[in-house]
Amino acid sequence: MTHPVKFENVENKIIEVRKLKVILDSDVAELYGVETRDINKAVKNNPGKFPQGYIFELTKAEKEEVVENFHHLLKIKYSTQLPKSKPLLH
Repeated sequence: MTHPVKFENVENKIIEVRKLKVILDSDVAELYGVETRDINKAVKNNPGKFPQGYIFELTKAEKEEVVENFHHLLKIKYSTQLPKSKPLLH
């Protein structure tokens, strides 16, 4: 049984990267109760469902900045993978 994702849970995951409001792949995975690799695999295996450039990978410097500025992202500090980001629609 799936549970709906509450707006309050999404709202506190929104950050700004490259002047875009985004949610990182690890936060999307947490919201849906799955592993980050599963989110990224779903995107990779279904390229026709996502426009070109819809998902982008943060640079090492961007990762360091978001970890420093957003306490909930400390969980990715020591990950060897760079996080992927999904811009929110305006």
